[in-house]
Amino acid sequence: MTFRELGILPETAEALEAVGIVTPFPIQEMTLPVALSGTDVIGQAKTGTGKTLGFGLPLLERVTVPADVEAGRARPEELTDAPQALVVVPTRELCTQVTNDLLTAGKVRNVRVLAIYGGRAYEPQVEALKKGVDVVVGTPGRLLDLAGQKKLDLSHIRNLVLDEADEMLDLGFLPDVEKIINMLPAKRQTMLFSATMPGAVIGLARRYMSQPTHIRATAPDDEGATVANIRQHVYRAHSMDKPEMVSRILQANGRGLAMIFCRTKRTAADIAEQLERRGFASGAVHGDLGQGAREQALRAFRNGKVDVLVCTDVAARGIDVEGVTHVINYQSPEDEKTYLHRVGRTGRAGASGTAITLVDWDDIPRWQLINKALDLKFHDPVETYSTSEHLYADLDIPDGTKGVLPRAERTRAGLNAEELEDLGEPGGRGARGRRREREEERPARTRTPRQRRRTRGGATVDETEAATPAAPAASAEATEGETVERRTPRRRRRTRAGAVETAAPVTPVEDAPDAEPTSAPAPRRRTRKAAEPKATEAVATAAPEAEAEPRRRTRKTAEAVVTAEAAAPEAEAKPRRRTRKTAEAVVTAEAAAPEAAEATPRRRTRKAAASADAAAVVEPAAEAKPRRRTRKTAAAQPAEA
Repeated sequence: MTFRELGILPETAEALEAVGIVTPFPIQEMTLPVALSGTDVIGQAKTGTGKTLGFGLPLLERVTVPADVEAGRARPEELTDAPQALVVVPTRELCTQVTNDLLTAGKVRNVRVLAIYGGRAYEPQVEALKKGVDVVVGTPGRLLDLAGQKKLDLSHIRNLVLDEADEMLDLGFLPDVEKIINMLPAKRQTMLFSATMPGAVIGLARRYMSQPTHIRATAPDDEGATVANIRQHVYRAHSMDKPEMVSRILQANGRGLAMIFCRTKRTAADIAEQLERRGFASGAVHGDLGQGAREQALRAFRNGKVDVLVCTDVAARGIDVEGVTHVINYQSPEDEKTYLHRVGRTGRAGASGTAITLVDWDDIPRWQLINKALDLKFHDPVETYSTSEHLYADLDIPDGTKGVLPRAERTRAGLNAEELEDLGEPGGRGARGRRREREEERPARTRTPRQRRRTRGGATVDETEAATPAAPAASAEATEGETVERRTPRRRRRTRAGAVETAAPVTPVEDAPDAEPTSAPAPRRRTRKAAEPKATEAVATAAPEAEAEPRRRTRKTAEAVVTAEAAAPEAEAKPRRRTRKTAEAVVTAEAAAPEAAEATPRRRTRKAAASADAAAVVEPAAEAKPRRRTRKTAAAQPAEA
């Protein structure tokens, strides 16, 4: 029986015959008569047996397009730009796969099919919806997003298809699917297709389908859960020897395209990189890649530029690539459903294939459960290494094969030969490329960036390096016109235990009588012991015109202050606030002039009397500022008078 005999439109049959599809598969032959009548359908069949066209052909037949009006099968008022059919799929890769199949079948009638999924920019999808679409194929997340923004009109949907419904349940898409179903018209045709039908999928069908017809199609000579023309091999392998085993399996005689499935994204990326270093043309498809990179790897795999595709379970559903001869389960699958979908990537459409599963020691219990559920004959996998003779015999690997592909056999173009499409994905390579282009268009900066000062132990690094012999070399490296600002470091207050006298020596007055006074360095707080030599030095070196700021001094340093003040009688200081003791000292100092009044004598100690006698020898030059004095210093004033 052919598709034309099943009652499909001549234009659709012509489009299928153009790509060599003439005879239907069992699931297609059993589904088409029921689905074309408008009845709800639950279709179940093994992977690789044509489920996509099983629901795709009835979907296209019930869509009204301008070609139907020209042929007299529909009225002009039935035409609309809103979507008339909706297909919900769990993964992006399956979304593109179904879209391509529907475009191929509806090419002659010019049916408009649009794929809506995440990872792409919103704008092209919104523009396509505005121009008009007949069939929408999408993932739940992006469909809900556009429908919530009123960009996707679901009020004209007549046909709904849930493809791989069990996978949507496993991925947690059930609440999103229910929200989408509630947005659709109540009067519609609903079809549900999958290779496995768990209880939750049946419950979903009971809630949202009306008297569905359950169709389960298998070939008469095809018993078991997997396709009969797939040879299966299961080996117990060590994780450290698996890369070498895979490299030798990929060099088996008659090997075409190969898919390697991993359980984790990190493992998939690592294996793809190792195979590339061993000389194989490999690509990777997993969730950590951007959508552009994932589609680039799939296109390269379909076009033959890459012959090894390493992927996670995102590529285990619905991916139909012609020429896949080997499927390798690098890590044991999670359950029997995942195993069926992985193995179903080979042996499709009547072709033969080979499925190899490498089970680690830790995964033996999991594999035994899978083996029991599928009624396989590999309960205890044989222990196998890359040098085992039975591995070479089972898979027809040439003798002497090593884990590196010979250079003479490296004929594939590789992943880089496939163009990376800019999908406008947020945060992907396309966004980074556009950002790089904008940065290149910006004019170069002309302003000199602000120089930051570095400090080291309270002093700037430049001043610290200037004190070393390498300072001239460092200054020579400065560019012409560049100036370095140097600032005097802030002086720190030191305690008694850590006080160190670092004051520079002052030139005596006798050696430079005409020299102009210079500003004194910032004063320090001194202890009693350090103040005595300092006071003696101040008597000999103080300039007559220089006047120091008042300081807090101890008893001994106060004697030296009186002596220094007597040396400059002509300089008149500003009055200061005085205490009782300092007021008595001022009266005593004023008595030193001829017109001064007689001061009241004070009690003196021996040290204070000796200091007063020494100060009397010096001719007074100016009147000093009054200072705060202790009892001993105040007693020295009558002697000066």
